[in-house]
Amino acid sequence: MRHGVSQRKLGRTTAHRVAMLRNQIASLVANERIVTTLPKAKELRPIAERVITQGKRGTVHARRIAQRWLADRDLLKKLFDEIAPRMKERAGGYLRIVKLGSRPGDAAERAVLELIDYQLPAKAAKPDKDKKAKAAAEPAEAEAGAEQPKKEKKAKSARPVKGQKARPEKGGRTDAHAKGGGAKKGSTPRKAGTS
Repeated sequence: MRHGVSQRKLGRTTAHRVAMLRNQIASLVANERIVTTLPKAKELRPIAERVITQGKRGTVHARRIAQRWLADRDLLKKLFDEIAPRMKERAGGYLRIVKLGSRPGDAAERAVLELIDYQLPAKAAKPDKDKKAKAAAEPAEAEAGAEQPKKEKKAKSARPVKGQKARPEKGGRTDAHAKGGGAKKGSTPRKAGTS
């Protein structure tokens, strides 16, 4: 019987579960929207809402309490300076869960957890065809100009450095092979599988 059981274990040990929730809160503050499974979203929402409430309080003590869940200073600053002031008029309910249906791989129920005032970013206007043609031509010209220095570098690397012998071309013989000393004296090649 599950009397008095208040949390989902999510198939993880306590330390793993807490670390996962911290990571998800960090992603939620950074992006203001995350896609996860429905049980994880339901577990995360009350914790994240308490963290946002601490951000609304704005005191040093509240910042330290929020830091238990948000270790990154930049994210903590964003929470206290950007997100919490937007929620100043709300008494609670800062997050919404939107169901997305099942995941193709394992049929887990997915959900979006996002701030209540989150707006999808507007799509950028598509550029004209003439602009696309010009943009495609410019990198091609830049690549043509960039190829010439590369060839010069290869030519320089083929020359021997002062004090070194010239390397033979692939398939060519070195001085040691020309004298008949390619392999160690007294050694014979081994057959496969013999000691």
